[in-house]
Amino acid sequence: MAFENSNEVGVFANLTNSYCLVAIGASENFYSIFESELADLIPIAHCTIAGTRIVGRLTSGNKNGLLVPTSTTDQELQHLRNTLPDT
Repeated sequence: MAFENSNEVGVFANLTNSYCLVAIGASENFYSIFESELADLIPIAHCTIAGTRIVGRLTSGNKNGLLVPTSTTDQELQHLRNTLPDT
């Protein structure tokens, strides 16, 4: 599995026990791996954080919540609120 020829998948995705964040702009093959393994179990949010695709580096979360940087836009926050499960 690679994201734009990078094997550092954790930079572009964040997987918790309750949801998965995946960067927008990946290949369909990259998305399909997450979808095929996780879609029946947890929600998968395709997103950006602070206008970037390095969602794995900029976020930290678990079933109790998600921490994002202050540079995260209001639109990105609203998308996450609409996509991720309530705790």
